[in-house]
Amino acid sequence: MATNIGMMDSAYFVGRNELLTWINNRLQLNLSRVEEAASGAVQCQMMDMTYPGVVPMHKVNFDAKTEYDFIQNYKVLQDVFNKLKIEKHIEVNKLVKGRPLDNLEFLQWMKRYCESVNGGIMNENYNPVERRSKGGKERISRGGSLKISKSLQANNMHNAGSGDTVGHNKASGPRHGKTYAAAGRTNSSEEIQALSKEITDLKLSVDLLEKERDFYFAKLRDIEILCQTPEFENLPMSLAVKKILYAADAKESALAEAQEYLSQCLNGADNEAEEE
Repeated sequence: MATNIGMMDSAYFVGRNELLTWINNRLQLNLSRVEEAASGAVQCQMMDMTYPGVVPMHKVNFDAKTEYDFIQNYKVLQDVFNKLKIEKHIEVNKLVKGRPLDNLEFLQWMKRYCESVNGGIMNENYNPVERRSKGGKERISRGGSLKISKSLQANNMHNAGSGDTVGHNKASGPRHGKTYAAAGRTNSSEEIQALSKEITDLKLSVDLLEKERDFYFAKLRDIEILCQTPEFENLPMSLAVKKILYAADAKESALAEAQEYLSQCLNGADNEAEEE
């Protein structure tokens, strides 16, 4: 069972329609485009179908809408890969963007891998709808318990406050307490939404900065390779450029030194020409 499937493998010649049909039939979904799997939830369930019980389905969010939620799903998938010792790098930054080609290639790899397990014999008793609903129910149950716990805690605080208050209208205590609690929940919800948006915005900014960094690094690397080419590496211009590339002090530009070096080379060449 190979985890390193080369790009020339037959897996990557599976068309979109065939791939989507396979996924929809196996997982009882209704995907019409490969980009709809960008959240990572489909891939998690493909692994759950292949290795029943290995994927914590209650952590998989099939209703994910933001990149932050997508990333959480891919973290679950990566944990599963690590647990199963699957050496496959997940290009999360590309997949969450919903680009068709990136998602197509990853789904093609997933299909090929899943089919290679157990000689291609899939678990016919696997119920994908039930597995998804169980995960959803567990998430709802956990969320409900949390809300109930918070509600009980709030009521206890209100009751304690009304009992300790002397000379005040007892009827007004709980009513005001509920108002404050509701306001607190609203503010908390708004803060969570604001923080989630801020996290998403920051991640997008980081992605853009990383792309810009990689772009300019690639340019510099191309220049370095060109300057190291045997027929060019000893030319004055190549040597001057390498002085800038390899400058150790980041605070001081090596441009002046490179320009001075070029000037000396040119003056030396002119003097030799005059002597001849």
